[in-house]
Amino acid sequence: HNSKSGKSYIYKPYLLTSIVKHIRVRLFWLLFLRREMGMKWVPRGAAAIVLALALLLLGFAAEVSNGGITSSFLRKYDLSKDMTLDSDVFKAPPGYNAPQQVHITQGDMEGKGVIVSWITPDEPGSNIVLYWAEGKAKQKSRAEGTVLQYKYTNYTSGYIHHCTIKGLEFETKYYYEVGIGSKSKRQFWFTTPPKPGPDVPYTFGLIGDLGQTYDSNKTVDHYMSNSMNPQTLLFVGDLSYADAYPLGDNTRWDTWGRFTEKLVAYKPAIWSAGNHDIQVLPENGENEPFQPYIKRYPTPYKESGSSSPLWYSVKRASAYIIVLSSYSASGNDALLLINLFHPIQFSWNFR
Repeated sequence: HNSKSGKSYIYKPYLLTSIVKHIRVRLFWLLFLRREMGMKWVPRGAAAIVLALALLLLGFAAEVSNGGITSSFLRKYDLSKDMTLDSDVFKAPPGYNAPQQVHITQGDMEGKGVIVSWITPDEPGSNIVLYWAEGKAKQKSRAEGTVLQYKYTNYTSGYIHHCTIKGLEFETKYYYEVGIGSKSKRQFWFTTPPKPGPDVPYTFGLIGDLGQTYDSNKTVDHYMSNSMNPQTLLFVGDLSYADAYPLGDNTRWDTWGRFTEKLVAYKPAIWSAGNHDIQVLPENGENEPFQPYIKRYPTPYKESGSSSPLWYSVKRASAYIIVLSSYSASGNDALLLINLFHPIQFSWNFR
């Protein structure tokens, strides 16, 4: 069943080891999530996603210790209607050229970097991010990013900004501002993860197939109100479902970005792409797969030695997360696995 309303899980690992896997031949994750019960299969609901929870030792861990909590949220199986374009959750922020669709992701291998992304609708504006640690507003730093646009059939995107902040301190709350120099600048915050280690408590949330239906909104609200307070979101593909609209209407990427801003502007998402993010329309001259996804949602793939944003790995707290894409074209991408897996040796333990 192809749902586009999202399902969510919350994981609270201690040592880490999990393999999060799309069974619809989709992109799958290898996330190392330590579980007291060993290997488990947990259904992801209507989207037929299975999460394989395995025991896997990191290079710095000598043994697996106990821990791990899981909370799930499964809505009704029936399809939900799409939210209309005038829905409150799609509204743009006030002000001329105000930054919108703000989101963050990890910007390096170990969690001391953050990629800040946003879109300005009317003109490029500033590509500067100001940031400072909590309690140190008078010691602001600045990072300069890049700006791009893309076209898709009869659609032209706004000005898409990506800015990487590096050299942050672990376990520190930072504030950041975008839209610098304008009356419409906006402020957000994030907290960096603990230093990577085998027994670092950390909470991950997991969502996939979110789309932009009325039930999608329920999924997001449930996720944000969950008492386990997920610190980082693992998004397992199929973001906006723009491919479900005529000509793959990319304005639905914009509405999705505004809808999810409250979710991913304050806490990072580790992104992966699904089949609904491919968006190839050869009959309309659109032959580049994943163009909207790649342009809008950057990943720190170069930091892990990968040559494709669809294949990468990061460390976060007690997790070593590997993102693989089963929807990439075959060929040279297969060699990327060598770079992704080279830094660590794996010892599989099932019981």
